[in-house]
Amino acid sequence: MEVLIKESYEEMSKQAAEMIADIVRRKPRAVLGLATGSTPVGTYKELIRLHKEEGLDFSKVTTFNLDEYVGLQHDHPQSYHYFMAENLFNHININPKNTHVPDGTAKDIPAFCQTYEEWIVKAGGLDVQLLGIGGNGHIAFNEPGSSLGSRTRVKTLDEKTRQDNARFFKNMDEVPKYAITMGIGTIMEARQLILLANKESKAAAIAQTCEGPVTAMVPATIVQLHPKATIIVDKAAGSKLSREYPAEPHILVVS
Repeated sequence: MEVLIKESYEEMSKQAAEMIADIVRRKPRAVLGLATGSTPVGTYKELIRLHKEEGLDFSKVTTFNLDEYVGLQHDHPQSYHYFMAENLFNHININPKNTHVPDGTAKDIPAFCQTYEEWIVKAGGLDVQLLGIGGNGHIAFNEPGSSLGSRTRVKTLDEKTRQDNARFFKNMDEVPKYAITMGIGTIMEARQLILLANKESKAAAIAQTCEGPVTAMVPATIVQLHPKATIIVDKAAGSKLSREYPAEPHILVVS
């Protein structure tokens, strides 16, 4: 696990975007796992810039999003279908048929969740999964206590998660109580993980994730067990880390 502490949100976002862009350059048919929320917006802005100004090509890329609220129509301003269209998909040359966001309006949600897992496998698996983190340590909508081997499923949202997300809705009554989420086991099968966090409100969760024991009560701690995980934070989010995190050495391999 590599931990990178950046001076600002902007630097954090650029670092993450460049890592994703490098994957796309090396593998034009890359399969990207994407996240929503305020944290990855800067990363998406930089990916859009790289596409428009440097020709980063998404035409053959496939994407799978982590989660979606149950019950929200795709055109609802707070649905993750809408979020991804507004913050990324509408601004790059990705084929809409290659973008996948869980369907919170599916008539048979358990069956859909199984199908979603099958789609990921059929696509060849996730080359990289972008993650945010909740103040309670959740990743995607895998709340504290989630099975570390879980698969895509419906989860009841923790009250703290609903309160954190209430700012996006008119009032708490409008905040959905359920969501479809990739499971922790699904996430861990990605070939690479990039977890982002900014602001002091995430500092305690980041400290637990990087330096605490692996526990289902802080689901993000599972990234400690991934063979290729990078945690990128700004100074505020990294303010409660107790040890130094020097940059990993870059070893030149000469063929």
